[in-house]
Amino acid sequence: MNGKQLKNSILQWAIQGKLVPQDPNDEPASVLLERIRAEKARLVKEKKIKKDKNESIIYRGDDNSYYEKFLATGEVKCIDEEIPFE
Repeated sequence: MNGKQLKNSILQWAIQGKLVPQDPNDEPASVLLERIRAEKARLVKEKKIKKDKNESIIYRGDDNSYYEKFLATGEVKCIDEEIPFE
């Protein structure tokens, strides 16, 4: 195994949560992301921050491919080739 393969393996394990013990009481990432979106919307409404013109959501479609939806335009594009890890 060379250095690049080792780095990719460690990153894959990190993404899968296999490097540290997992706390079953932690909320899912989707809940955390929704709270972050709500907080950003509140701050934009209060004019404390500017609205992100390129805000997007990444999701997995019914065909098991990954897609990115740009909220400003509604444009959706497949990003399977851009996903570096499983």
